[in-house]
Amino acid sequence: MDLFSFMNETTKQKQAPLAERMKPKSLDDFMGQSHILGQNKLLRRMILADQVQSIVLYGPPGTGKTSIAKVIAEKTQSSFKTLNAVTSGVKDIREVIKEAEDLQGMYHKKTILFIDEIHRFNKAQQDALLPYVENGTVTLIGATTENPFFEVNSALISRSTVFRLNALEPEDLVDILNRAITDEVNGLGLYDLIVDQEGLAYLSVQADGDARKALNALELAVLTTKPNLEGKIVVDAKVLSECSQKRQIQYDKDGDYHYDIVSAFIKSMRGSDPDATLHYLARMIYAGEDVKFIARRIIICASEDVGLADSNALVVAKTAFDAVHMIGMPEARIILAHAALYVATAPKSNSAYLGIDQALMDIENEKIGQVPSYLKDGISNKMKKQYGMIDQENIGTYLYPHDYEGHHVKQQYLPDELKDKVYFKSSGVGKDYFKKK
Repeated sequence: MDLFSFMNETTKQKQAPLAERMKPKSLDDFMGQSHILGQNKLLRRMILADQVQSIVLYGPPGTGKTSIAKVIAEKTQSSFKTLNAVTSGVKDIREVIKEAEDLQGMYHKKTILFIDEIHRFNKAQQDALLPYVENGTVTLIGATTENPFFEVNSALISRSTVFRLNALEPEDLVDILNRAITDEVNGLGLYDLIVDQEGLAYLSVQADGDARKALNALELAVLTTKPNLEGKIVVDAKVLSECSQKRQIQYDKDGDYHYDIVSAFIKSMRGSDPDATLHYLARMIYAGEDVKFIARRIIICASEDVGLADSNALVVAKTAFDAVHMIGMPEARIILAHAALYVATAPKSNSAYLGIDQALMDIENEKIGQVPSYLKDGISNKMKKQYGMIDQENIGTYLYPHDYEGHHVKQQYLPDELKDKVYFKSSGVGKDYFKKK
């Protein structure tokens, strides 16, 4: 690196946002992620021993994926190359591969290739990379906020170790913020600051596990607050609240958090917990989930989990779907809460769900036989007899239930091959009580 390039990099570093300047420079600087970076944990051992194999770092924004890659770059004796999947294409991959092959051939030196947002590579781009990961030309480090098992080529995944990073805890974020306040080299330590600790605690919750978001808000609060008469910059809770964005909970309509929250919502209704039901409903509404999507989940739960124990749950859920479609937000939140709470507090029975699935399974796998002759369409039977296609003796006689006491008469309805099958098993809960006569 020449003097001009060095000065340019130095200037960029000084002018970089606080979140960029405060990124961990070593493993000991990391807050959180102890499950993969703690003492004697696999990823830490790989980095310290300079034996990094292909890995994929998977987790929400602001949790340290890029920082881990930079620490690896500092520790490794390999050539370290970076690509961003948003701006790079197959041509860029081929250039890196050519450099890696040259280094490997001439100097026996390995190349580590870090690809940020690897989930944004399409199939062709990932396929172009695969042979060189497989033969060891490059060691891949991919970073992604999406579930790599869905978004990354399965062949790449099979050749990599996936490490999941967790959202940082509020306590970790408070420590990161306080470190930034006192750091005189990369942080805000040269300012004469008084920062309200309760405000930092609030900010750490609002950031929802994202260190970048918390640091950006802190920097904005400091830079937009004028010194008082004593020359001190006093950043109180109100200022920190103003500088923090509306809380962005971890929720992606196409990603894991979406499905995790929806799953928790359904299981809370099934488990008859109205408080948890409202909590997960609120998270979906807050994140901007389609109200019709939520209403459809309530309809399914009403039939699958409440079922015959209270069939009115299905009526309420379907009515709620129609209502939210007609009303829209914000009032639709009340309608959704109404329907979800009805389902959550209703008695439960899954007899319809279990019964139809077992019946379908038998249709696919069992010998199901013919419909008993006396249950077949009467006109069809008459025509078949007229033309001699069936014998009178084999038809049998259909017993009309309403002609008998209690409007019921015992007769076989299932085909002979399935006559002893039991698909409906009454739960005995609520209105789901039935005893076969």
